[in-house]
Amino acid sequence: MHYRIRWPDGSITQAYSPSLIIKDSFTPGTAYRLPEFLARLRAATRIASDRVAARYGFACSRAMEQLAVIEAQAAKFADRPDACIDVFDFQE
Repeated sequence: MHYRIRWPDGSITQAYSPSLIIKDSFTPGTAYRLPEFLARLRAATRIASDRVAARYGFACSRAMEQLAVIEAQAAKFADRPDACIDVFDFQE
């Protein structure tokens, strides 16, 4: 599934998750402070990758690559204590 993230500067990123767990981790329209957003995303990505591994015998490299891209983008806002991220849309 895909989901869209709105960054503190208003830019939008479309992201990928191999599992619907991402929907359990975020509520559309809710702004999450950057550390909480990253913690939730890391946990959801780990669960999603583990589900892929259980089913296919290998972890989901695409999910881990997506996480790395989002973490790199998030680093741009690390010096802003008020930085909030909004996961505002899910597309199954």
